[in-house]
Amino acid sequence: MNDTVAAHPVKASVSHLNFYYNTGFHALKNLNMDVLQHKVTSLIGPSGCGKSTFLRCFNRMHDLYPGNRYDGEIVLHPDNTNLLASGVDPIEVRMRIGMVFQKSNPFPKSIFENVAYGLRIRGENNRHVLQEKVEQALRDAAIWNEVKDRLDSLASNLSGGQQQRLCIARALATDPEIILFDEPTSALDPIATAGIEELIGELKEKVTILIVTHNMQQAARISDYTAYMYLGEIIEYGITDQVFMNPVQEATQNYITGRFG
Repeated sequence: MNDTVAAHPVKASVSHLNFYYNTGFHALKNLNMDVLQHKVTSLIGPSGCGKSTFLRCFNRMHDLYPGNRYDGEIVLHPDNTNLLASGVDPIEVRMRIGMVFQKSNPFPKSIFENVAYGLRIRGENNRHVLQEKVEQALRDAAIWNEVKDRLDSLASNLSGGQQQRLCIARALATDPEIILFDEPTSALDPIATAGIEELIGELKEKVTILIVTHNMQQAARISDYTAYMYLGEIIEYGITDQVFMNPVQEATQNYITGRFG
């Protein structure tokens, strides 16, 4: 990591992170990286290099499958909570670290109840509070004006791009500190993709964003920082323009220019 990266406030510190699937496969190997506050950081690299595996460590998604194992730390600042510590509740981690998946996954509920879901899990049942939080999340996800008159309609009636923005609103509703995006536009058309990219640029004023993308043009367009991963390791991490225009590692240069492999 270069000095320019280190100069910004840090939201999460990844230290000596290793991850082992329950098959024994060593998927992530001694990762060290700072995720910077109110910035968009992209993870790029070939399929199977560990990008999504790394992303899902931040909100303990791997806990859903017995036998998976983390070593090392992901420390969330400013309270210095190690998200991977055994005494830390994964449900609370997922409130602080939201996630938006590759394919939009609205629940078979109304638009309103989709967004209110995390708040209800947290024990919030005050109707006035729920209405305020749901409206704000939908506004922040730039979909309020499209759905405000049909909040009781099924979320599945929305278009693909609208469903993805609804999922972003659902993630925003619990006031997360970081939002993880796992290839959030891969199933969308170019117009919906542009809308989500624009939204991500606006959201970084409120939250820190970590995104996995196979689209290097997308990474170049929307991210402030980029990490290139290969075979479970971070090969290079720095300011996006530098990584793309003047990479330090030859392996990064080969991947970005298409000479990889």
